[in-house]
Amino acid sequence: MNFDFTDDQRALADTVRRFVAKDYDFERRRAIRDSAAGWSRAVWQELAELGVLAIGIDEDHGGLGYGPLETGLAMNAFGAALLVEPYLAAAVVAPALIRRASSTDFQRHWLPRIASGENIVVFAHHDARGDPVRVADGALSGRKTVAAHADCADLLLVSARATDGSTRLFALAPTTPGVTLRSYPTLDGQRAADVQLDQAVATEVGAGDTATDATQAIDAALDIGLAALCAEAVGIMEATVAATVDYLKTRRQFGQPIGRFQALQHRMADMLLHQEQARSMSYLAAMHCANPDQVLRQRTLSAAKVTVGQACRFIAQNAVQLHGGMGMTDELILSHWFKRLTAIEMSFGDTDFHLQRFAAQLSRGARAA
Repeated sequence: MNFDFTDDQRALADTVRRFVAKDYDFERRRAIRDSAAGWSRAVWQELAELGVLAIGIDEDHGGLGYGPLETGLAMNAFGAALLVEPYLAAAVVAPALIRRASSTDFQRHWLPRIASGENIVVFAHHDARGDPVRVADGALSGRKTVAAHADCADLLLVSARATDGSTRLFALAPTTPGVTLRSYPTLDGQRAADVQLDQAVATEVGAGDTATDATQAIDAALDIGLAALCAEAVGIMEATVAATVDYLKTRRQFGQPIGRFQALQHRMADMLLHQEQARSMSYLAAMHCANPDQVLRQRTLSAAKVTVGQACRFIAQNAVQLHGGMGMTDELILSHWFKRLTAIEMSFGDTDFHLQRFAAQLSRGARAA
């Protein structure tokens, strides 16, 4: 299969790489992570000026009209820089969900604001065990957990169970009466929040004829986010493998670089093999994440996430082992790559979840045939 990119796609990737190399180095990222907000509005506006917030938004709504491949190239370039701004949540998942689940008026109002960086919209989806979000008379009650970057959002998209058993999608501001956010940093330096809703009045985003069960739209948007996450993981793996190779060339023991030891060369070969397998599967995920055939799409995305998740774990753990104790120090970026790869392996469904989903969709496809 031909994995060559077009000139426009390469230019996009180069633009993002130049930005992170020049304006988002490790020290700036660490300062932003340690700030009170945990992210930077100034960086968000810089990303808007680069046009990368508009990648997945159609031209009619102020976007660039690109697709998952271009999104994946941007995410791959962001990978090694460990961007703490809410790019995946607000510039990938939220626009994908709005395009699929909301009314024309809602899209016309919010998508241009997302593309320009004027507003940040994020999706709160995971119900707390024993306290699911339900809707009655337009008011939401319940709790969402680990909503990525909810504490920096201007608008929350919240899934809720209606009285008829269907899943509906609602929008409300975090400042709405009855909304309480408990925000916190996550393992990888990102931000998340638990969202408590107590009779919070919200607006259904699929007004009129589009007010239907949102389950399929949610699944489709999350699969697009999953493909983007796989691309980010590959970018981190590339940086991790390269840094480990450089370390083995310079660290000396018994009068020679430890990279000359055959056992360590075999370890690096295995790491590189995992990296290349993950790269190929990330391309496959990007090509299939918008497939309307749900069975094929989810089967392919789960296969990709299993491969990428296993590579995340293998590469991260072996890189730390090869660096020794210094591999876990906060001063070395390797430890931050390790944390992000560990978090990615568990995000959007961990390896065990996707093995089960792959098997279920494989069986479903066989029955349909």
